[in-house]
Amino acid sequence: MAPDSTPERPFRPHRVAVLALDGLLPFELGIPHRIFGRPRDALRRRLYEVVTCSIRPPGPVETDADFSIHAPHGPEALATADTVIVPASYELGPVYDEGVLPGDLAAALARVRPGTRLASICTGVYVLAAAGLLDGRPATTHWADAERLQRLFPRVKVDPDVLFVDDGDVLTSAGVAAGIDLCLHMVRRDHGAAVANEIARRTVVPPHRDGGQAQYIERPVPDPQQATTTGARVWALGRLHEPIRLRDMAAQESMSVRTFTRRFREETGVSPGQWLAQQRVERARQLLESTDLSVDQVAREAGFGTAQSMRQHLQAAVGVTPTAYRRTFRVGSGA
Repeated sequence: MAPDSTPERPFRPHRVAVLALDGLLPFELGIPHRIFGRPRDALRRRLYEVVTCSIRPPGPVETDADFSIHAPHGPEALATADTVIVPASYELGPVYDEGVLPGDLAAALARVRPGTRLASICTGVYVLAAAGLLDGRPATTHWADAERLQRLFPRVKVDPDVLFVDDGDVLTSAGVAAGIDLCLHMVRRDHGAAVANEIARRTVVPPHRDGGQAQYIERPVPDPQQATTTGARVWALGRLHEPIRLRDMAAQESMSVRTFTRRFREETGVSPGQWLAQQRVERARQLLESTDLSVDQVAREAGFGTAQSMRQHLQAAVGVTPTAYRRTFRVGSGA
């Protein structure tokens, strides 16, 4: 057969198995379905297939609410998954109390194929840790559980301050909304910023919160009696292509630099400089995906000034060069 007549591999969506354990939190169980159930390719084919499974044969799974859910799949679904996600549960029993997997849960996890991507939301991390999958690796969970997680699993490098940790084939997140951030991050990693941003818009959530952002923000809802930094952020987003000085941002709110910096961190969880870098990386990703601008032009439009500066920031954020990122995620490239 001639090289140019080699048939393409048949399309198969990425299969995500969500492991529903007794005592699960319904909100967190629904996050993967909401985020991964939406993305489609140019032919309107679903990019992901999401299935819910239990460690028992198909049937009811108790939740922490006044209703149960029906898991249509048993543990055999784990053997066919490309990604396995373990949401939080309040009834982990010996997993939470002693750091030990009960037999049925250990048998279910043994079905997971080598190389499968694993993720947890909130206290789901205890399952991964008890299975020995986090030994020597960084991980996070809800800030209220971080100290206990570290004490129970001393070989895990617990970071209590971040929204999520991406350690390649194993990802962990803090509680509730951080699970949304983690799932959007995985979509962004798989299919680029444009796809993830579209899902975020449909879900009415921020398109990107960096994993290193603090879990606990001192003033998540600004005091109406206090000035906020919202106007300065809007002002900066409209001129990312220009040099933006901290004192100019502070001037938008008629604050001193010191007061502005303190209040900015209280409201966003990061410094103004970190926030600006995140926004410029996000802008560069969008331009690399959706335009034919040269790398130098993208660097200028995103406010990095030089291609070298943008390359350093992009590699720090996503681990690839601008050229490699465009080649992978260029809209319409068929990547």
